Amino acid sequence: MSQTKRAWKLQEFVAHSANIQCLAMGHKSGRVMVTGGEDRKVNLWALGKPHCIMSLTGHTTSVEAVRFGHEEEMVVAGSLSGALKVWDLEQAKIMRTLTGHKSGISSLDFHPYGDYTASGSLDSNIKLWDIRRKGCIYTYTGHSDKVNCLRFSPDGKWIASAGQDGLIKIWDLTAGKQLMDLRQHKGAVNTVEFHPNELLLASGSADRTIKFWDLESFQVVSTTDPEATPIKSLLFHPDGLCVYSGCKDMLKAYSWEPATCYDSVPIAWGDVAEITMGQDQLIGSSFAQTNVSSFVIDLKRVQPVGGTSEKGSGLSSGRKSFITERPPTATSRNSSVPKEDASERNDDQGRGDGDDTQSATDIQNQADYREHFQSNARLAFSPPKRMEPFQPPPDDFTEPERTSDRRSNTSADRKTHKIVHSPPRKAERDPPRRVERSPPQESPRRIERSPPRDPPQRRIERSPPRDSPRRTERSPPREAPRGRDHSPPRRKDPSPPRRDQATRNISPAHKENSGIAAEDFLSKADYDRGGNSSNMSESEVLSSIQKGHDAMMKVMTSRGRNLQIVRAMWTSGNTKTAIDSALSMKDPAVMIDILNVLNTKTSLWNLDLCSTLLPHLKDMLNSKYESYVLTTATSIKMILRNMGPVIKANMTAPPSIGVDISREERHQKCHTCYMALMDIRLLLEKRQGLAGKLGSTFKQVMLLMGTLD
Repeated sequence: MSQTKRAWKLQEFVAHSANIQCLAMGHKSGRVMVTGGEDRKVNLWALGKPHCIMSLTGHTTSVEAVRFGHEEEMVVAGSLSGALKVWDLEQAKIMRTLTGHKSGISSLDFHPYGDYTASGSLDSNIKLWDIRRKGCIYTYTGHSDKVNCLRFSPDGKWIASAGQDGLIKIWDLTAGKQLMDLRQHKGAVNTVEFHPNELLLASGSADRTIKFWDLESFQVVSTTDPEATPIKSLLFHPDGLCVYSGCKDMLKAYSWEPATCYDSVPIAWGDVAEITMGQDQLIGSSFAQTNVSSFVIDLKRVQPVGGTSEKGSGLSSGRKSFITERPPTATSRNSSVPKEDASERNDDQGRGDGDDTQSATDIQNQADYREHFQSNARLAFSPPKRMEPFQPPPDDFTEPERTSDRRSNTSADRKTHKIVHSPPRKAERDPPRRVERSPPQESPRRIERSPPRDPPQRRIERSPPRDSPRRTERSPPREAPRGRDHSPPRRKDPSPPRRDQATRNISPAHKENSGIAAEDFLSKADYDRGGNSSNMSESEVLSSIQKGHDAMMKVMTSRGRNLQIVRAMWTSGNTKTAIDSALSMKDPAVMIDILNVLNTKTSLWNLDLCSTLLPHLKDMLNSKYESYVLTTATSIKMILRNMGPVIKANMTAPPSIGVDISREERHQKCHTCYMALMDIRLLLEKRQGLAGKLGSTFKQVMLLMGTLD
């Protein structure tokens, strides 16, 4: 059975002591991974192994973006303060610290020839850096929001940038200017990838589509049908057979002429951070809080690699190709990159995230370090060691129907299976199975029946369903009290007539099979009053659950009515009146809905709107709901990014001569905004040290507050 698997989970482990902010994998070997987190560390890992190879320190703020060099001999990391650090992995030392961005780093990439790197930032700028000379060569401006992704073309002459503003920009490195603006996406562009050979670009967006662009005409070749979720990652097959698309819990393979889906593979990797290839396998990794998870897909079982397909192919275009041969000399290599601009270099000197002496490397596993990073420096007297593909596990616990089909195996086989699978899995997932399987050597029948009881194991601990005769036939009486320390006192109290009502009570077997316990939906008072859910009838449970339904319906009806009022004013063209009306309702939920709309439409923000909203945003930052606070912080970032320079210019301008009513009104509005922002600044100074997404967002707001100084 294991030989037919197309996808499986490789590992899950704790990678940092604080929340992870970024992840990247090596595309040469497909066997190494680098992560950055709020603990200000950059950690390197070998895929399939849970221990850290090397930890790189030196950043003074959260690490927001990481990227391997093309030969996996270097790694660059960008922090929330806007500083970049480049490490030489073969020598295990810091190479350069590069500063110049005014806000956090959001995207990185290495030039195909390795001597240059590009960085995109929350400040909407893109910088091209010379790693050897420690200087910024050029700054590209044009995006109006965060730069989500950067990619050098295979020949190293262009950069493609994907922005939160929904734009894709192609930059000519030799001319130092924008070559083309690609505008047809309807949402933020999350990722872009160049075809390995042809003049073709693929882009994935929050509008849930992939667009393919001809880089000769700069026109759209085709667009895929919308997915269920935004596109997070793209990867072209090395031979150009297809493009692989990673989105939430799904991988798909597409052609582009026409845009057709070859195959799709459901896989529970969540929002995948990056995908890479190696040994005819696709490896995808994702992160959540402090954990990293890696997954493997066997491409030999996925079309078009895994079999012939009658659908359209991406190989029949006749499109021109990139010239990807490396320039033979340093002179010709430099001809494709503009010379360093003197003003750029002078501007970047002396702005640091700590100098190089504060950076350190800690090699925690010498054997893996020599295998993955020092092997590049060895003379190739013998052929390189061939990487073996990852092997699928012999069983899959995430598919209960398959698990139950395989119960005919011997108990010895099952014990071996547990030994093989327990190390890479987290401890809390398997204990229920180990407890149930501990005594089964003399009772094969019990082994066959125990797995279906695994999912609701924790529910059984809180209720006494083992009183039923059918249950007693399967299990010895001594096992009933196991794991239910608080249940015996309650089992002595109920009277016989209470148990006689079992025909109308909630069926324990039903609870067990469904994996749902009624107490999960009852208030604590109702649950305590009823003793436990098995002693309450179905009508009593439903009555308790529905108690709060009417109140919630009233709340939601009122909210919907308020939003209809605001919408009617908004569509009439008077946005300011609509906002004033929403504020007068004093309903935070309505205000959050309005802010979510404003956050997606940069053009709606103006000085009048800012002066109205800012005094109220401080109060909303004190909300007990994290989503409300994050939405409010996003609105403050939009205000600072769009109106910050205007507010500062008006506050610092000298007084005018004579009477200028419009200027006085503008100055008054700017003063209102400035005072509200200073109050917000005092509040966030105390909170920017919080862990998690809130702390990271507050730090970004504090960095943007610098535009007012």
